[in-house]
Amino acid sequence: MTQTLPASSAPSPAAPPRLTESRKAAVAAAITVVLWASAFVAIRDVGHTISAAPLALIRLAVAALALTVLVVATRGRRVIPVRLSRRTFGLIAACGVLWLAGYTVALNAGEQHVDAGTAALLVNVAPLLIAFGAGLVLGEGFPRALIAGSLVALGGVAVISLGSTGDRDWLGVALCLLAAVLYTAGVLIQKVVLRYTDGLTTTWLACVVGTAVLLPWTPQLVSELAEASLGAVLAAVYLGLFPTAIGFSTWAYALQRMDAGRLSASTYVVPTVSVLMSWALLSEVPTVFGLIGGAISLVGVAISRRRRR
Repeated sequence: MTQTLPASSAPSPAAPPRLTESRKAAVAAAITVVLWASAFVAIRDVGHTISAAPLALIRLAVAALALTVLVVATRGRRVIPVRLSRRTFGLIAACGVLWLAGYTVALNAGEQHVDAGTAALLVNVAPLLIAFGAGLVLGEGFPRALIAGSLVALGGVAVISLGSTGDRDWLGVALCLLAAVLYTAGVLIQKVVLRYTDGLTTTWLACVVGTAVLLPWTPQLVSELAEASLGAVLAAVYLGLFPTAIGFSTWAYALQRMDAGRLSASTYVVPTVSVLMSWALLSEVPTVFGLIGGAISLVGVAISRRRRR
């Protein structure tokens, strides 16, 4: 006679697997890459309607407003979960001035003087600078896979730039290199800040500071918005909500859980995704250089993410 098992000993259904912190960080980094890539497509659409500083102002103002609503709705009166020291707030302010405000204005202005491929090549020097800076300043070391992969990925971006045509001048080159330096400084500062507070607070306060710095361009922004098309205005709002408010928040989330060098190397994928988005949304057929360079960049990122066993 077969003995039946009591109900309590019956096997329970398997619980769905939970995402580890590293996988959550990887998902956040992927979201950032896609949103930052879409920013190049949006800037291409609105860049000739709204000038560099006013475009940065509306982008940061929309992001600051959206994040303020989110923070108040989720945290109530205690919008800042921990009391920030003067040093920490000073670092957040520096991040807002150098990265969110300075980098955005420099990049917007630079793309008015050089073609998109050249701009992508020059700005994407930043992840390699971050890898070296993180090794020197943050003590992350110099993993061979990271350095080798970064060089390969940068070579892929260089190949992508070969397929771009357009005017190039030294002012545009200088502005894009300035954007790369500001980008590097912003990431290294933000990595230090994230030791003391969370990513949402850091991104929100940095957006508020960046907006305040750009307020002198408000009259010019109002004048240009009055003449802009509805599509240009919506594109500017999109830049504030998605690549900035969401994209920088997911970036901060990932940066708090990953080395700055390894995370920054993943942004080499941005030009590749941007090329594919332009193909899908703007019917801009990628060149052979774009396809080959994109494949090389993906290989470089894969190499940079390898860990020594």
